[in-house]
Amino acid sequence: MTKMLLTYQPPYDWQWMTAFLGARALQGVEQQDGEDYQRTLAVIHHGVRLTGWLRLRPLEDVNSVELEVSPSLVPVADIVARQVRRLLDLDAQPLLIAEGLGVLAENAVGLRLPGCINRFELTVRAILGQLVSVKMAATLATRLTEKWGEPVTTPFPALTHLFPSPASVGKLTVDDLRGIGVQAKRAACLINIALAVEEGRLPLDEITDVQDGVRQLLAMPGIGNWTASYVAMRAWSAPDVFLGGDYLIKQRFPGMTPGKIARYAEVWKPWRTYATLHLWFNNDWQPDTP
Repeated sequence: MTKMLLTYQPPYDWQWMTAFLGARALQGVEQQDGEDYQRTLAVIHHGVRLTGWLRLRPLEDVNSVELEVSPSLVPVADIVARQVRRLLDLDAQPLLIAEGLGVLAENAVGLRLPGCINRFELTVRAILGQLVSVKMAATLATRLTEKWGEPVTTPFPALTHLFPSPASVGKLTVDDLRGIGVQAKRAACLINIALAVEEGRLPLDEITDVQDGVRQLLAMPGIGNWTASYVAMRAWSAPDVFLGGDYLIKQRFPGMTPGKIARYAEVWKPWRTYATLHLWFNNDWQPDTP
């Protein structure tokens, strides 16, 4: 077992981040247990797939996160640490971002961008989340995992499975997925994405140009602008994606056309991803009227 400290620049709104991750925790794979967050994961190392678990805990008094990895993942502890930095947005510079966002961020300077540990998992969950509630998306992902995820042994009773691999999802049929409540078109989209990832046609982990990654996603049947943008935000930690077409974002700009909203949002460049987060969670914000 290995423990390490991952540092970050304060302030950090841990209450918000733990609530966000906790509301979306995937049963069997993840658990938000008080301040502790733990989950199962698989890491490819020199062509070998290592499986295990991680546990993390914020240590606010020293502006750090304590990360513990299972003995099986000790050889890839540095890779896991990078994944956790991405999940928790530990490399963000909150004061610089808040300065760029102005009044929008002044009441929540410590808000961070929730990333992900597993980019395929995040993409699948984004697709499952199209037009359904956060709770329903988590329920569908849980059913998927219970049925086709690989069982794994951990010291935590709540952590029982790995999220299904692209290879296992790629072997499913539309009827398989309809059986757990996934709508047919969405099921076909998931299988197509899984095959593209497994065959290397959609290299989710190798994307360095976010715009190119978004184009690749939009070329896949069943992936629209919202889903591609959401994946860019959370899988690739893109700092300047604005979800102007999002239902809740549109509610924040009553009476404004999508074009007007997009023009308004340009004031928040190059931090429009963070602007999107603040708009989602700041019920009191209102746009300036010219």
